[in-house]
Amino acid sequence: MGATTIARQCTLCEAHCGILVSVEDDRVTRIEGNPDDVLSKGYICPKATAMGGLHHDPDRLRTPVRRVGDAFEPIGWDEAFQEIGRRLRRVRAEYGPSAIGMYLGNPAAHSSSVIYGGLLRAVLLTKNFYTASSIDQFPQEFVAWRMFGSNVLMPITDIDRTHRLVVIGANPAVSNGSITTMPGAKQRIKDIRERGGTVVVIDPRRTETARLADEHVAVTPGGDPYLLLAMLHVLVTEKLCDERAIAASCSGWGEIRALVADFTPEQAAAHAGVDADTIRRLAREHAAAPSAVMYARIGVCQTVTGTLTHWLINTINAVTGNLDRPGGQMFATAPVDATRFGKYLPVMHGAWTDDSGTFKSFRSELPVGALADQILSDGATKIRAMITYAGNPVLSTPQRGRLASALDTLDLYVAVDMYVTETSRHADIILPPISPLEREDLDILMPVFSVRNNLRYNARVFEPPADGLEDWEIMARLVSEVLPLPARRLTTRVVNALFDKISPLRLAALGIAAGPYGVLRRGRSGLTVAKVRDSAGGIDLGPLRPRLRTLIGTRDRKVRLAPEDFVAAAAALIDEARSGPGAHAAEGFDLKLIGRRHLRSNNSWLHNLPSMMKGRDRCTALMHSGDAADRGLDDGAPVTVTSKHGSIVVPLEVSDDIRRGTVAVPHGWGHAEPGVGWSVAAARPGANVNLLHDPAVVDTFSGNAAVNSTWVTVSAAPTSAAVAAAVTP
Repeated sequence: MGATTIARQCTLCEAHCGILVSVEDDRVTRIEGNPDDVLSKGYICPKATAMGGLHHDPDRLRTPVRRVGDAFEPIGWDEAFQEIGRRLRRVRAEYGPSAIGMYLGNPAAHSSSVIYGGLLRAVLLTKNFYTASSIDQFPQEFVAWRMFGSNVLMPITDIDRTHRLVVIGANPAVSNGSITTMPGAKQRIKDIRERGGTVVVIDPRRTETARLADEHVAVTPGGDPYLLLAMLHVLVTEKLCDERAIAASCSGWGEIRALVADFTPEQAAAHAGVDADTIRRLAREHAAAPSAVMYARIGVCQTVTGTLTHWLINTINAVTGNLDRPGGQMFATAPVDATRFGKYLPVMHGAWTDDSGTFKSFRSELPVGALADQILSDGATKIRAMITYAGNPVLSTPQRGRLASALDTLDLYVAVDMYVTETSRHADIILPPISPLEREDLDILMPVFSVRNNLRYNARVFEPPADGLEDWEIMARLVSEVLPLPARRLTTRVVNALFDKISPLRLAALGIAAGPYGVLRRGRSGLTVAKVRDSAGGIDLGPLRPRLRTLIGTRDRKVRLAPEDFVAAAAALIDEARSGPGAHAAEGFDLKLIGRRHLRSNNSWLHNLPSMMKGRDRCTALMHSGDAADRGLDDGAPVTVTSKHGSIVVPLEVSDDIRRGTVAVPHGWGHAEPGVGWSVAAARPGANVNLLHDPAVVDTFSGNAAVNSTWVTVSAAPTSAAVAAAVTP
């Protein structure tokens, strides 16, 4: 085979950067950024260059496997699906639909195959449905639902036109945006400053984004809501908001004014870890900027006040005139315009709970913190069979170290995964999809949250093997196996033949045709799949446009600034701030643990690729030099990080880029489990930080896992200790 270059996207994270993949003799020889890509414009991060290694990885599964004792053996597709269907139907017949659980990981949303993942969830009719959303974004969805009437209406940061960007608990220089898709975020941040704007980062750590900013404000972990409430006090008492404009588009301004009327920056300072003068200046500068936007993400979501903090961020943006306007918070007009119909989708918060009554459902799923207990319980909706799709919850969720053993108790566990992971190693059958470079796809989900309206096509680099299946084909076959079909031998074939005709690409084509740019609205000049396929790097559909009035789902079509329960919870925070000096450490613990990201890591995978594992250890405990000196700890030495729920051993990384009293450990590591099929990762396993977190500690409103601000201690590890997990659940 001669040399060739194919234009497509990297689908490893939300940025979906455009790439050029060079191939010769069926091997990827080079991956570089596509300068013609309408969104990333030639930018890529190191993860994109790893897609070739992912495709060629000898540890990647290429055929279904079935557990035999402690090992796996190959099994044919038809035999695998028939066995899965027979066993799932038996569990459902004996125990009911909720006896089957399902978990979707983040990669499921990075292709249009997620459509069929949703279809499988629908036909299962189970209450035990979980996704990674309750690890990282439930608070944003919850706030969007309560303020705008739809959980889909999570605002996007119009970074390319703003004069002032304030980043809270996010690190777009590494992540390239999340729920604000902004590939090449570092350059976009630099562009703000070059055009005379200002960038501020509010974070306990001086992140990679903070190093690009004009100012870094080292808030204490969990201190964000106090800072924001005090900023609102300044905006209210100094009359820095256009009250007439607020009244025209929002309700609840009077309640907000009453809430913060007496909560001064001086009262907030100790709890925020930020001095009063800085709080006042931040509020004044946000109000004075020609346009300004606060952007927050996972660092905020993963706290007990995640919902309150996102509500306050949206409120500040709204009352300073920075909602639904260029340079502020906006909403995309995607080719498949999901936001237009979001207000018609039922959210049904609290429609059911887990068996303990602790966790409430939100948009038809339970928070993942309930998962292990739902398997181990003897309640009415005990999970007896499980399906995971593109997820590794053993590493990525807090379960007190019990989820792995819980999976072994299931009557059946099916994993749709490319690897034998820390989670899928417990499966009875693993169904591996083809590699991303073997898929043809159309990116229809990420444009819903992109900083610029666009549509881009993903071409295949390699033809898939004759016996390979895409993610959506696996999901479709599982759907046909669990449907209550009569005369199953005949009807299953009919249903599968029907699914073969309605691929996600065909469904996307229909959605585009009916969308705002499609041929059904614009005639022959409208957007089609063929036009996108023929483009060099997608089709640019212009900047974001004000459109909230057509999307909002509240009864009076106004933004709800003051949901009653949000206001009550914020008032309780204010009362707490007035009555004491700050959060009290658990007995025997003196540091707050936070997470962090790395450019060469992607949650719990990519650690099996040699190109991503070069250089120094990245699973480290980052600590301020003063805290290290107080404890007699040396840079690079192994340390034990201990919480009430467990302990891990990792190398210490000493740096003044983190606030005193804080320690940061990345998640997604811990590859030392027996039977895992990652040979490279196993050589440098790191430790699973989620062993330190309590799954019962969650965001108050949404139930999102609250893994930021866990109290820990850090001490020198025994000299004989290996740098790996030391579990004491």
